[in-house]
Amino acid sequence: MKRRWWVLILLGLLMGLFFILEWDRFFNLEALKDQHLALQQAYRTEPLFVIGSYATIYIVMASLSLPGATVMTLAGGAMFGLWIGVPVALVSSTIGATLAFWTARYILRDAVQRRFGDRLKTINQGLERDGVFYLFSLRLVPIFPFFLINLLMGLTTISSATYFGASLAGMLAGTIVYVNAGTQLASIHHFSDILSPALMISFVLLAFFPWLARWGIELLKTRRLYMRWIKPTQFDCNLVVIGAGAAGLVAAYIAAATRAKVALIENYKMGGDCLNVGCVPSKALIRSASFLRQVRNATSLGIAQTSIEYDFAQVMARVQRVVKTVEPHDSIERYTQLGVEVLQGKAHITSPWSVEINGQTLTTRAIVIATGARPIVPNIPGLESVPYYTSDTIWSLTERPERLVVLGGGPIGCELAQAFARLDCQVTLVVRGDCLPREDEDAVMLVKAALQADRVNLLTHTQALRCETDNGTYVLIVRGKGDEEIRLPLNALLCAVGRVPRIEGFGLEELGIPLSNKGTIETNAWLQTIYPNILVCGDVAGPYQFTHTAAHQAWYASVNALFGEFKRFKVDYSVIPWATFTDPEVARVGLSENDAKARGIAFEVTRFSLADLDRAIADEAAHGFVKVLTVPGKDRILGVSIVGVHASDLLAEFVLAMKFGLGLNKILGTIHTYPTWSEANKYVAGEWKRAHAPKWLLKWVERFHVQRRKVKSNW
Repeated sequence: MKRRWWVLILLGLLMGLFFILEWDRFFNLEALKDQHLALQQAYRTEPLFVIGSYATIYIVMASLSLPGATVMTLAGGAMFGLWIGVPVALVSSTIGATLAFWTARYILRDAVQRRFGDRLKTINQGLERDGVFYLFSLRLVPIFPFFLINLLMGLTTISSATYFGASLAGMLAGTIVYVNAGTQLASIHHFSDILSPALMISFVLLAFFPWLARWGIELLKTRRLYMRWIKPTQFDCNLVVIGAGAAGLVAAYIAAATRAKVALIENYKMGGDCLNVGCVPSKALIRSASFLRQVRNATSLGIAQTSIEYDFAQVMARVQRVVKTVEPHDSIERYTQLGVEVLQGKAHITSPWSVEINGQTLTTRAIVIATGARPIVPNIPGLESVPYYTSDTIWSLTERPERLVVLGGGPIGCELAQAFARLDCQVTLVVRGDCLPREDEDAVMLVKAALQADRVNLLTHTQALRCETDNGTYVLIVRGKGDEEIRLPLNALLCAVGRVPRIEGFGLEELGIPLSNKGTIETNAWLQTIYPNILVCGDVAGPYQFTHTAAHQAWYASVNALFGEFKRFKVDYSVIPWATFTDPEVARVGLSENDAKARGIAFEVTRFSLADLDRAIADEAAHGFVKVLTVPGKDRILGVSIVGVHASDLLAEFVLAMKFGLGLNKILGTIHTYPTWSEANKYVAGEWKRAHAPKWLLKWVERFHVQRRKVKSNW
């Protein structure tokens, strides 16, 4: 850091000397015209020395962002002529600009990226993708000061090679104009004589040319893709949606609400994974298991004696009853009433405008793919020889497995391991790394402690090796931390190691639609595939596998599919909340501490312990915390992590605040009902305010009050 300060001081001294010694008087139009003949004579006498001196002076001036670049370019033409002047001036100016770029990067970039990294993320991504085009355009238009371009580009992540090449190409046209003007120096009286309005307009049009060319190339590529197919002269539908999970249902709903003719195709059950095998059944099971836990801990509420009996089969039957109760919300009947044509069967995309189902072909202007994801079945030798389940099939259990092994320490694995442990299963949770890898260590520690308190045998940093049958007993063999093999007897094995997008069997291969390196269907920022009228949303699109993000994407996919020819909307991922429904719950939005450190973003941490919350104490649930990351010295929220009984509900206030740019001061100034859990949000804002109270002002106020106590009343 000290070296950077020394570099900054040195640059300041050099720039100061330039003006103190009035060297700027040598770099104006009048001085150049006065010395024109002498410079030409010097060049004829010692051409290499003069070219070298000229290049050195130009590089130094450009690297220090000193005024006079225009005069130096004119001088190149005046001394060397067009053919030598253009390459010498162009290369010199580009080298100088690159040195200025490196200087800005060395002195300022790390600090700027740390402080504003989250805001600059989109800019950096855009420059990584289109940096050449942006820089080329800026270099072509003379109204943008070049020294400012050098400074600002140095603060980004654009590569040096890209910067040098794009600058060289972008400054070529302007250099030719100024060097050519320098060859006719006598006729120039003002700089405005060089750039006429017509020439300025030409530069602006030239700056837009790369973008127009790129747009044209993309248009031609898209047309070539469509040329393989025969486009219908009329269409049966405005939109066909494939998949009736969270994303597909919302996409169809939006289309029907805008009076489009929409067909919704589902091969399994309406409601998709969330309703049938995911969110709804898991939360129903967690509720029953939590009640058992509460009854068994009734003494903490002052209840001397309790007894409880339950039937595992009835608990699982209740889970299915809850699913059946929610089912009408996503039913064929409801969506038919909304104006959606619901078709059951397997969809196959046969062209960009046609989908085949049950031997029938539907023509459509646009298609939305929302086929979701499925559980990963790990490649473990002998797995087929043991009774194994996934998060899709575990709900078929009617008898309690005495010994249950759960593979995977993500949200699904942790939630179900805890729930089945509370239902009196002997649960062993096997995790290849650590639990909840996307969360901070302080949150993970509380969850692991809670799992162990519920008698879950937790094996972290443990690898599943193979399954065996030993004298009629099913066994999973794992390798633990010390490389020793451990035998885990089991009655059931739950595989909860992740989910993969459903991308097979509905025509992607025939259309040549590419996949990303994560196995999702590749899309642009508008959720379009290589065919702009085929869009994707939900788990099959990524990057998140949450029901609420699937629904969020579905709005964009549906609107862009129906109206994208006139107006498209980029998906907004700026504020994405999520929660893990263990006890305690873990809820988060924005950056975690791990995220911020990994991305080099500066932050402050403010915490409030739920042990100090009145309502938490009254509910016998005073454990957990609210943790807020803010910009150093400011109340702008970068991220929030909450661990506690109602963490997922408490998070909503922070999601709203981040979405609409409200800081902790606004939360502190909002009345929260007493005694409620939501007061924790106000108290953490109060902790931030107390830490940032102006100490100098408080000392002054303290002296003021002391003086007030000394003053005698006149009454």
